[in-house]
Amino acid sequence: MIRRRGPTMRPTVLPLIVFCSIFATASQLSGQTDTTRMPPASQTQPNQPGHVEAPTTSLQDSSGAPGDTGQQMKDKMFLREATEGGLAEIELGKLAVEKGESSEVKEFGQKMVEEHTKLNADLAEVADSIGMMLPKKMGKDDKAEYDKLSALSGEEFDKEYIAYMMKDHHKNLHEFRIASNTTSETALRTAADNGARMIRQHMILVDRMAHERGITMPGRGPRPTAPSQTTPPTQ
Repeated sequence: MIRRRGPTMRPTVLPLIVFCSIFATASQLSGQTDTTRMPPASQTQPNQPGHVEAPTTSLQDSSGAPGDTGQQMKDKMFLREATEGGLAEIELGKLAVEKGESSEVKEFGQKMVEEHTKLNADLAEVADSIGMMLPKKMGKDDKAEYDKLSALSGEEFDKEYIAYMMKDHHKNLHEFRIASNTTSETALRTAADNGARMIRQHMILVDRMAHERGITMPGRGPRPTAPSQTTPPTQ
């Protein structure tokens, strides 16, 4: 007797297995593609629109100029102008040593060279402490006077030099005293006080030389004489 076999399951199971295998493979490939296509966040961040990297150094000026107060600006202006004036005193003093006719003018010129060199060194220390660069040459007005004196000699040189020193030291003394009274910087106040005392001594010397030679302050006329006492007419 021959038995008939029932319907086989092979044709139904095989497609199902194949389908599952394909689905699993596709899922793995999809996951690998996404992983390799997405770079780390640290690599993509700088390229994002609007992204700003943190600065590696400070943007503030070493001199602190953008944040200066009004008084700090005045202090720096004084240091700059006082240094320019000191450089002029030194160079004009050298000229007086070379071209002065009287020994008195030559000695005064040498004093200017030595003592204003010291004063400028003191001012430079103050400037360094606040991160300020100082000028290396005299101002244009002093340079014009230097050129004028260079063309003179003898008594003409002495009179012109004394007159300019007299005017310069009166002005400088006033400026140093103002700086000393207004600054809040202890080092600058000390330098200004010392400078004012030194400049006053120079002023006394040059005023005496001017008086002996009948030289008046540039821009000022001779001092007016006292009116004579007259007896009113009798009636």
